[in-house]
Amino acid sequence: MNTDAQATYAALDAWIDQHFDEQVQFLQQLVRVPTDTPPGNNAPHAERTAELLAPFGFEAERHVVPEAEVRDYGMQSITNLIVRRPYGDGGKTIALNAHGDVVPPGEGWTHDPYGAEVADGRMYGRATAVSKSDFSTFTYAVRALEAVARPAKGAVELHFTYDEEFGGLLGPGWLLEQGLTKPDLLIAAGFSYEVVTAHNGCLQMEVTVHGKMAHAAVPYTGVDALQAAVALMNALYAENEKYRSVRSQVAGINHPYLNIGRIEGGTNTNVIPGKVVLKLDRRMIPEEDPAEVEASIRAVIARAVQQFNEGRGYQGEDAVRVDIRRLLLARAMTPLAGNAPLVDAIQKHGEAIFGEKPPAVGTPLYTDVRLYVERGIPGVIYGAGPRTVLDSHAKRADERVELEDLRRATKVVARSLADLLA
Repeated sequence: MNTDAQATYAALDAWIDQHFDEQVQFLQQLVRVPTDTPPGNNAPHAERTAELLAPFGFEAERHVVPEAEVRDYGMQSITNLIVRRPYGDGGKTIALNAHGDVVPPGEGWTHDPYGAEVADGRMYGRATAVSKSDFSTFTYAVRALEAVARPAKGAVELHFTYDEEFGGLLGPGWLLEQGLTKPDLLIAAGFSYEVVTAHNGCLQMEVTVHGKMAHAAVPYTGVDALQAAVALMNALYAENEKYRSVRSQVAGINHPYLNIGRIEGGTNTNVIPGKVVLKLDRRMIPEEDPAEVEASIRAVIARAVQQFNEGRGYQGEDAVRVDIRRLLLARAMTPLAGNAPLVDAIQKHGEAIFGEKPPAVGTPLYTDVRLYVERGIPGVIYGAGPRTVLDSHAKRADERVELEDLRRATKVVARSLADLLA
């Protein structure tokens, strides 16, 4: 091993250790500004982030997505941030992306979801793991890089965006579409014990089942939309069982699956429901074609409704009908050949810092990293966090990040940037 390189790595590690208390406080400030999505009023967090970055000499460009686009999308405000750190002509431009938007806290917390409380070596709070933690990982990795390694060529960009929960089209997708950035390589927020090179796609749909309202005392005068919805759900869940036999060849990804995550309907206890709305989520493995998946689901729904109507003799105005609306289509992330330098660097330093080599795998999640990859920008997912989503409590009560994972992941990223920009 080159002794100069080893000395650089040791100096990077030491700088991060010396500034770690400050890094923890930086993360606490980020967690304490809510970014619940929905409703998605996230511009205040972007403004606070820009204020916190300014004392480091990091000027954050504020890219405000037009209000009409945001409202039509179902959110309230989005300001995406880019911090550009140019080091000299030649070399690669490496983007580091983390998203600030999160799902609402929900119930069951034993810690304040916006308190950023530190206890037993962990920080608790919504987005401590996914992915405000990596606002701090990436910021302090770049600060260490500039203080110690002082690269002479290439550039780093920090992309802090606010639309991952809705699919990313007005986050990274908007920045890329507007021509505001085109990096050569990407590292996006993730966890510390694996390098993710592929992920599932996601199709979300809203299905509205229309029947006919009636008084519960004379139910035969109506058409029960909820009964029809039950038949439709049974058909979808039966389809979900079939997915178990469809296996992905990507390590870390098993099979497709479908979930009905929200049901709304009815007007009162003594009224036959005239309308029921279902929202479903279909995870697609990288080998699947999204158009074929959507067509298949629509066909399952059409058959179920037809069989329901035929079984009860409903026809004409009495027949149940459905409206189907696509809410989200997030394509799967597939590895690009150019991601090898990212994988190699993170694996080398992950093994040195954590004592074990993080495997290159896929994940059943979907992320907005796909939007970079779709534009030919090789990317991987790596950052501060535990071995599994379950361990992080992401999207559950008492989300947390191990502070030691935060410290070590920051070292891995800083070392990797030093290699990639050398």
